[in-house]
Amino acid sequence: MAKIFCIANQKGGVGKTTTTVNLAASLAKENQRVLLVDLDAQGNATMGSGVEKTECENTVYELLIGQSSFDDVCTRSEEGNYDVLPANRDFAAAEIDLMSLDNPDTRLKDILNEVDDRYDFVLIDCPPSLSMVTVNALCSAEGVIIPMQCEYFALEGLSDLVNTIKRIRYNKNPTLRMIGLLRVMFDGRITLQQQVSAQLKENFGDRVFDTVIPRNVRLAEAPSYGQPGIIYDPSSRGAKAYKAFGLELLDRVRNEA
Repeated sequence: MAKIFCIANQKGGVGKTTTTVNLAASLAKENQRVLLVDLDAQGNATMGSGVEKTECENTVYELLIGQSSFDDVCTRSEEGNYDVLPANRDFAAAEIDLMSLDNPDTRLKDILNEVDDRYDFVLIDCPPSLSMVTVNALCSAEGVIIPMQCEYFALEGLSDLVNTIKRIRYNKNPTLRMIGLLRVMFDGRITLQQQVSAQLKENFGDRVFDTVIPRNVRLAEAPSYGQPGIIYDPSSRGAKAYKAFGLELLDRVRNEA
């Protein structure tokens, strides 16, 4: 059975897509069968995986509303060596169209159940909002990975997200849990970031991943070349950190098995 994880945070610009793409590539490097699901109309995870979103005849939008099959939509990231359910601007209509369908909050779950045996990991890149699309992701997943910057306002957003996870677990998906917090864009020279990082460790303990992703220009450059950062520049600090994160996540999953 595939491990299905959402990469989510209601705050924008916190590195969700960078984390999803590089984690997918890192797990693929460890011979894991990985599916990346792009649920953001911007299609950044699609482009960052080396898939041209404007050339996709079928996307996750058509899949969710029942107009295309999984095999028609699924494409391969040759750069990252994993599968992708791509998204583009068409996905902006998904929110409205889903509401007119039966069981709108479990459409993605039903789709992923059909291909569960094909993958070891399914990683879902969520939009920066609590929408029906995000609810679909949370209903599909067994866990949430939360990338966050060590800044004051990020703590407020984290509280909201934890409450959202609790509500979804209580009302729709009793197996949903928080897998862990990943500190991203971290600069240890900034006192505030050190303080927030310490506060996270104090409040969440071992649910904070040991791996810390540093602020890194090479990670920011990689999407413009259609490559995950760990492929674009494997020797960069950011790439090495995401490789370490992939190994840490694998260890957690294996230890829980």
